[in-house]
Amino acid sequence: MKTMNCRQLGGACDKEFHANSFEEIAEMSKQHGMEMFQKKDEAHLKAMSEMQKLMENPGAMKAWFEKKKKEFDALPEN
Repeated sequence: MKTMNCRQLGGACDKEFHANSFEEIAEMSKQHGMEMFQKKDEAHLKAMSEMQKLMENPGAMKAWFEKKKKEFDALPEN
């Protein structure tokens, strides 16, 4: 199991996510983002806006995703 926080995944806080795969941790981050969106958390809304800009360019989004997956893979096991 490995740990990444919201900020490491493009978010706005230090909430930690623990998972065995990058796909799992990405899904946890997505769920957290939806919660923060519903709460209208200003810092998270700003971070989401930045991610939306990135998503407009499929190549840039793919590169970001691959970079974050490599970061996850390089993390030590908890």
